[in-house]
Amino acid sequence: MHAPLDVPERQLACAELIAALNACHQKGLLRKFVGGCNDDKRALNACLRQERVERTTRNREESKERNRKKTEAWKEWDKQ
Repeated sequence: MHAPLDVPERQLACAELIAALNACHQKGLLRKFVGGCNDDKRALNACLRQERVERTTRNREESKERNRKKTEAWKEWDKQ
């Protein structure tokens, strides 16, 4: 199971892979259920994972910066 694919960031980052998986699914239910689309799905999962790792890394760095600023503000407040 993968994350929802209708998020704009995912559509930009993994658009070709999403289209390939959807095209594979349109070729027939049998192909979908017996593993004919597995390669496309694995590639999409790798792309989505990379997007998630980049997003969480960016969020972590932004959080560290916010916490640093907050700590500095409290230290400044304590001096007064």
